[in-house]
Amino acid sequence: MKYGIVIVSHSYDIAQGVKKLISQAAPDLSITTAGGTEDEEIGSSLEKIQQAVDDNHGEEILAFYDLGSSKMNLEMLMEMTDKKIHKYDVALVEGAYTAATLAQVDSPLDVIEKNLQPLKIK
Repeated sequence: MKYGIVIVSHSYDIAQGVKKLISQAAPDLSITTAGGTEDEEIGSSLEKIQQAVDDNHGEEILAFYDLGSSKMNLEMLMEMTDKKIHKYDVALVEGAYTAATLAQVDSPLDVIEKNLQPLKIK
């Protein structure tokens, strides 16, 4: 599959919930998560994000996050990896769902990104 989805959240439960939701609409996609800290507390973990990217089978990653330090850690990882990661500043649930449903039917990246525009967080 060309695209995989990575969900980065301050909450383990939110990351898992978003994965469960979008897996229903996109059962063929590789969807991995990085939720919470190493000890499952609220927060963000660079190591968990690295593991989610490493475990994802997509040729390119479509990455979605919830809050500031998740974005910061994701951006740090993007500088450290050779994997192609597209980060989207959109509403987490709606953005991930939109991208997953379009990626499931092999939509090109420009179509996916056009459909994410209305969900952009300003």
